[in-house]
Amino acid sequence: MQKRKLGKNNLEVSALGLGCMGMSFSYGPPKDKQEMISLLRAAVDRGITFFDTAEVYGPFTNEELVGEALAPFRDRVVIATKFGFKLDPATGKQAGLDSRPEHIKEVAESSLKRLKTNVIDLFYQHRVDPNVPIEDVAGAVKDLIQQGKVKHFGLSEAGVQTIRRAHAVQPLAALQNEYSLWWRKPEEEVIPALEELGIGLVPYSPLGKGFLTGKIDEKTTFDKSDFRNSVPRFTPENRKANQAVVDLLARIAKEKGATPAQIALAWLLAQKPWIVPIPGTTKLSRLDENIGSLAINLTSDDLREINSAASKITVEGDRYPEHLQRMTGL
Repeated sequence: MQKRKLGKNNLEVSALGLGCMGMSFSYGPPKDKQEMISLLRAAVDRGITFFDTAEVYGPFTNEELVGEALAPFRDRVVIATKFGFKLDPATGKQAGLDSRPEHIKEVAESSLKRLKTNVIDLFYQHRVDPNVPIEDVAGAVKDLIQQGKVKHFGLSEAGVQTIRRAHAVQPLAALQNEYSLWWRKPEEEVIPALEELGIGLVPYSPLGKGFLTGKIDEKTTFDKSDFRNSVPRFTPENRKANQAVVDLLARIAKEKGATPAQIALAWLLAQKPWIVPIPGTTKLSRLDENIGSLAINLTSDDLREINSAASKITVEGDRYPEHLQRMTGL
């Protein structure tokens, strides 16, 4: 398995990580726990060392799953988790944002227990809290690093000024952002800033929440508990309009003897050597398909062709419902 480095503090991970959210949360009902433990361990067997979770996934159940599955391999893997939401104690539902330093430290203690570990490898602020100065957030994580409870600090969906201010207090190893061929806004300001500061980029939804695999079309129906039902980009009419992106990937895939998903991931990997996508899956066949993207070499001509064709496509629909869109820095 190829390796990549995130940030300047020697955080080395497999070139492709595994997003674990969908095993417990967001994409329909939670999956069978034993099957997911087997999948996580199969990922380790195949050389994946970078696993992404968060307290809010479930809530809590995804961290517990990841902790149990990876306990036998703890010294071989990097586990990233996140803080920053306020959760209703009665229902566990999200009740806004909370990145107060005392809350960050409480979350860290709880996450350590659920993950069955004594240190969190990468601790992200899940969303920027407008009510707490980012310097205070970075300072709280700095304290946790000095106490040996956290190794590295990250942000998610933060704008450039927030990134700079946080990085000045506690250097960031990584920014997690949505980034793919159908969401390229990070290229405008964020990616140049990360390059300048020496911060890695961890693209989530690198396969467009499944759309870029080519397995979803305007007729696809989702389970009633599936988050995509509320995403403007996933209305049937927008799926029909956005099929042009999948058609482009399919055309390149045919030339390369690959799948659209593999081309989408290979394209991301070719952008910068410090980009580590974290596609999520609940199926072993898809895990293997995703890993296969590492063997695909997109030449500079291929990349020019993809960029030229993609520039002529307008992707329709916002990537989040409005109330969640407001929580992003982009």
